[in-house]
Amino acid sequence: MSFDAISLTVRYPGSPRPALAQVGCRVPEGSLYAVVGPNGSGKSTLMRALLGTVPLESGSVTLEGRPLEGWSRRELARTVGVVSQSEPMPFPIRVRELVALGRYPHLGAFRREGGDDRRAILNALRECHVEEFARRDAGTLSGGELQRVRIARALAQEPRILVLDEPTASLDIRHEMEIFLLLRRWCRRGYTVVLISHKLDLVARFAHKILLLKDGRAVVQGPPTEVLNEEILEGVYQWPLHVTQGEEGLRIIPGGGDPDDA
Repeated sequence: MSFDAISLTVRYPGSPRPALAQVGCRVPEGSLYAVVGPNGSGKSTLMRALLGTVPLESGSVTLEGRPLEGWSRRELARTVGVVSQSEPMPFPIRVRELVALGRYPHLGAFRREGGDDRRAILNALRECHVEEFARRDAGTLSGGELQRVRIARALAQEPRILVLDEPTASLDIRHEMEIFLLLRRWCRRGYTVVLISHKLDLVARFAHKILLLKDGRAVVQGPPTEVLNEEILEGVYQWPLHVTQGEEGLRIIPGGGDPDDA
């Protein structure tokens, strides 16, 4: 399934300038589409606009050719899985039960889990390497462990589209790589992934297409080799960066400054 956004403008009450200004994007089916940019560039606002959770001043969003407002909340919940940057844990809950919440759009309030539901939950636990935590209270997990559980909940939903805001936040190198590899596997199965990330090296290696934002506006979008070049990145991030091509793809290395002078 594909996302299409045309000229999205979002302005929060009391703000002197829009958080998002005339931003458009097309997210092809089966692709990993990454949104990058400095803090405050409008990345999370774009995610909310694509999900219909923030009012638009102008512009439109379509999902699989249908206007977003034409989808019921239940349809969207079955189709789009979301992993936000953070969320509160309001009550004690075991990890397996938390992941099982991903099946709620399919079950509703009164249906009991069936075989398909149990398989989806178990597969999600395994794919995110959190099966060993299944009986633990989610509140006892580290930040990185809990992040993998939240991704597992989204996978248990079996959505056609995954939207993730900083999915590798708090993860170590191994689990960062495992999550990006997992997301690419999902793309190969025909699912669509939209993610926000500050990990330029990982985005360069795994994304099919990148949108670079600055001050709520689209600077450039396209494949990594077109977006991630030194001149563009230094202009956006206001810091010297070196982009090199290695055997495993592009590498982005911050320059400037001597650690001994810090």
